[in-house]
Order: sequence, then structure tokens, then C-alpha cells
Amino acid sequence: MDEALLRSLTPSVLGILVRRGADFAAAEDAVQDALVEAVRVWSAGPSPSSRLRSNGGDPIRDPKAWLITAAWRKFLDATRADTARRRREDLADEEPAPGPAPAVDDTLQLYFLCAHPSLTPSSAVALTLRAVGGLTTRQIAQAYLVPEATMAQRISRAKRTVSGVRFDRPGDVATVLRVLYLVFNEGYSGDIDLAAEAIRLTRQLAAVIDHPEVSGLLALMLLHHARRAGRTAPDGSLVPLAEQDRSRWDTALIAEGIGILQAALARDRLGEFQAQAAIAALHADAPTAGETDWPQIVEWYDELARLTDNPVVRLNRAVAIGEADGPRAGLAALAALDDSLPRHTAVAAYLHERDGDLSTAARLYAEAARKAPSLPERDHLTRQAARLNTHHRHCP
Repeated sequence: MDEALLRSLTPSVLGILVRRGADFAAAEDAVQDALVEAVRVWSAGPSPSSRLRSNGGDPIRDPKAWLITAAWRKFLDATRADTARRRREDLADEEPAPGPAPAVDDTLQLYFLCAHPSLTPSSAVALTLRAVGGLTTRQIAQAYLVPEATMAQRISRAKRTVSGVRFDRPGDVATVLRVLYLVFNEGYSGDIDLAAEAIRLTRQLAAVIDHPEVSGLLALMLLHHARRAGRTAPDGSLVPLAEQDRSRWDTALIAEGIGILQAALARDRLGEFQAQAAIAALHADAPTAGETDWPQIVEWYDELARLTDNPVVRLNRAVAIGEADGPRAGLAALAALDDSLPRHTAVAAYLHERDGDLSTAARLYAEAARKAPSLPERDHLTRQAARLNTHHRHCP
């Protein structure tokens, strides 16, 4: 069974059903039912062209057309079973004859619909993974570590929310990109690699819209994903960027990401994801941590701060200034920021350690550990505090 093929066909099949007059929520349910049927049929062999048959006849040479037909019939079956639907007989009469799939591709409109401004971020993410990504409710629930019933309710509410939205209404690319970046940052859990899934969906989006920020996000994801193998030690502990084994980085992904970024930057329509990708590229391109071009990274953070005015960007900029101009310059930049910012205390600890104030750094590392948002980060900060305390005892 070719799961990748099934999932890649999901958005276009769903879009065609909606264009034929199906309500979005009902169409999405019908497509999911058709996917289940396809899994049952296709699991008999390694490829749909060799095993997928219609009524015992010749192998189906157009899996997309097969899915469209199956999904439309699932929709009609559900419609006929619901006596409240006034057009059920008309729809049955209008069933198109099986044949080649229409050339129209509504993938982009589905991205816009699933990232509609009326949805909460968590609902937009769940609906995108289901309607565009082709994941099951169970897979999404496992990935986000919530009960399947909870995720089913979230997706149902999201579908009801967007059911009345016109399918051909222009959407907001920036909102779609933020949703995809949320998916990417979830990383890996359950049996779904959400980072890889976000990359797949962003590649799919880049194929249907020519936009430099889409390319910027794809480049950013690839450059971050390329360093994934070096981010954790065999025992699962975090490895800081400066200490990572760069031979474990995926050089092919780095080269691809840099190539995509350069093409996007050449269009001279700078956006926040392109700026973030440029910073990631400078980290990835440095042969060693000591050869990182920190002054250029500071310049890119300046650009990013102008684009977003995001306090977290300014926090990361303080770290870059500390590397480029010395820890005291970094601490001066940090002093201008709200100390309630996430990871502010951890950054202060790092810069104080760089400045040689080990007792203050140890105290701040311990404080940052208590505020850490994840267990691996807490353990890493606790080890940093213990390391400095041990050094202080041995070197009074």
C-alpha cells in the first residue's frame, strides 16, 4: 500500500468534491472513507497500478480518478442516508461517469481554508493535517499526545467553522505559513514525524504557489531538519549548537535549503521566514562553531526585528551580539528586554558564564531549569548549573 501516494492525492480529491457541490465537512468525511477503502484494496499489492481494479476489470491507471469516484460515492451514500438533505436525488442523478481526473488543482484553496482566520491555531493545525496531509484522527491525536476523542471533537468543530466559507475566496499565505511552522516545531511524537510532514506539506504548497516566503519557510525547515541528528546525544540529552558533531548534519538538505533561500532572496521581497532561513544558513554553512559569522547573523536579526518586532527575536539577537561583540555587549542588549520572556534567564546565565561570572551563571542556570518548558531542556540547564557549581568548589 502506497501511503505516500494516498496522502499526496488527498487535497486535490477533497477540492474536487467541494467544487461538485459537497459541503466541506461532508466531503472531508467522504474522502477519509475513500482512503480507508483504498488502503483495504491497495494493501493487496505494492502498487495501485498493479493491484487496484474496478469491478474486477483492468488495473486502474489513474489512482486519483479512482479515489474521486470512490469518495463521491461515499458522499452520495451518506447524503442518501440523511433524509434532511433536500438535494440528495439531484446529486445522485448528477454523478459524473468514471474517467480521467479533472486537471483543476484546489490544493492551494484547501491550505487557505484549513488556516482560516476564524480557527484557533490548534484547530487550524489539526484540520490541515487531516484535510491536506491525509492523516487519520488517531495519528494526529497520537502526535499531539491527546485522546483520539478530543482530537475528533477539535477537527469536527473546525470543519463546522469553515463549512460556510466560500471555497474560491482568496486566502492569506502568511497564515498558512504560520500553521505549517507550528506543525514543524512539534517535531516527532507518536508514529508520525511532524517535522517531516511539515516539510512535505510545504513542498506541496511551494508547487502550487510562487511566493518567496513559501520558499523561505521551506528553506528554514530544511536547514533546521538537516541538523536534527546532531541535536541529541545517544542518551537523549540536548546538545547545544556549538557542541554538535557537524559531521552528523545532512549536507544534502543544507545545500538544498541554501539553494532555495538564495533563489528567494534574489527576488528582493524579504520576509520573516527568509530572514530566519538566512540565519540558519549561516549556522549551517560554518565548518566549525568558531567560524560562525556572528556579525552577519546580528545584521540578519536586525532585519528580522524590523520585520516582526518580536521580543523573542530581540532575545536571540542579544545572544548573537554577545558572540559578535562580547558578553557584556550581549548583557547590555538583554537588559533592555522584559525578563519574563521565555528563556530570558537561560540566556542571561549563558552570557554571565561567557563573562566569567560563574557563580551568577550557576544560580541563573538553576533558576532557568525550574522554568524550562520541557524535560530535556530542564535536564540540560540543571547539568549546566551543576557543572559550574562543581568548578566553583574545586577552584575557589
